Amino acid sequence: MSTPPKPPASKFRRLALTHALMTGGDAAMIVALADSLFFDIDLDAARSRVMLFLALSFAPFLFVAPLIGPLIDRMAGGRRLVIQLVAVCRVVLLLLMAQYLDALALFPLVFASLVLQKGYVVSKSALVPSTVRSEDELVEANAKLGLIAGITGAVVVVPAALLLTVIGAPATLLYGALMFAGGFVAATRLAPDVVAARAADSEEEHQLHTGRLQLASIAMTVLRANVGFIFFHLAFWLRSQEQGTFWFGVVVVVAALAAMLGNLIAPRLRSRMREETMLSGALIMSAGAGLLAALAGGPVAGVALAGIVNLAAAVGRLSFESVVQRDAPGANQGRAFAAFETRFQLAWALAAFIAVAIQVPGAIGFLIVGIGSAGTLVDLRARARRGFADDTPAGGRRRSGPGRAVRGRSRGRARGPARRSRSEWEPPRGPRTGG
Repeated sequence: MSTPPKPPASKFRRLALTHALMTGGDAAMIVALADSLFFDIDLDAARSRVMLFLALSFAPFLFVAPLIGPLIDRMAGGRRLVIQLVAVCRVVLLLLMAQYLDALALFPLVFASLVLQKGYVVSKSALVPSTVRSEDELVEANAKLGLIAGITGAVVVVPAALLLTVIGAPATLLYGALMFAGGFVAATRLAPDVVAARAADSEEEHQLHTGRLQLASIAMTVLRANVGFIFFHLAFWLRSQEQGTFWFGVVVVVAALAAMLGNLIAPRLRSRMREETMLSGALIMSAGAGLLAALAGGPVAGVALAGIVNLAAAVGRLSFESVVQRDAPGANQGRAFAAFETRFQLAWALAAFIAVAIQVPGAIGFLIVGIGSAGTLVDLRARARRGFADDTPAGGRRRSGPGRAVRGRSRGRARGPARRSRSEWEPPRGPRTGG
């Protein structure tokens, strides 16, 4: 008796496999370049060197927002083709890095690789809505991809570090190139997404600036800034403490575990509340933790705050991605993700820059995180009360799936107020079902 054919892998499983291989390639590259001048950020280095690193970490986004975002939305062949092209280019770049590890040519190669990495992240995020059955599954899908990235990175690091130790950086870069080659093969099995045949009209452009998206982006900007500030604040402050190196190592581990925990709990939170409420809850967590850590003081309080800040940022990121995937027009999602990611990275870099440039006692830094988060939540609630969150583009729209807008209904017919009310920016008061 012949064995019945296996059912084809789901769209999401194919994207998950592609994401795992692309993330693995990134992890291998970072390990291979760990000893290079580009990535070797020593805590004992001069502040100017750390500030240079912050500038370099943001620079790729200057290309992502104005160039890559619109290209992703408009390229014939869709976002699948973008991911394939990124994978091929990453293979070539890593092979070139292996040849120029000790040359100045390494710097532009790494920079180009970082730009392409951001292009992949934007394409992946814009592709997620086409892999789920409804918008209620967006948070869960994004969370699974986040967990896959964390687990893959941890797994890939071990053989990458072994290759680095036994053979050298070129072997590790070759290992990363093989991962990206696998990502290309996996991307060929992705379902092609539909890219709009024409550029977005003025109505769709306005949808990117509606109240719901803007409130969510403000919340996420502060959450991302908290991560950058607390990391570099602790990095420099702990150096002045006894066993500062040990405590900073604990911070790194706790932050990574907290981010993974955020990916685990976010889907459960989404089953009880909407994405907007999750974002407000993340701000409440950061505000409370910052104020309590300021009262307690000491390295233990700093470690706990770093964990909670990273947990809140992980939950916030998944919530925000789902808001964009849910509300932004499909023709604009690449541009939207690119623009918002640029804003968030700038917030992270500026907050980190402040932490490096202006050294303050540990408790004062903790207090800054708490007051900043609390003030942002108060501001968002005030904006929501004024009706900012109900700002709906003229003409309205009807959805045919996550991240898709259908034109035609709104011509000549007005739309009522948006369903989502300002109460979603109130503090969570208990379980709530969302749909």
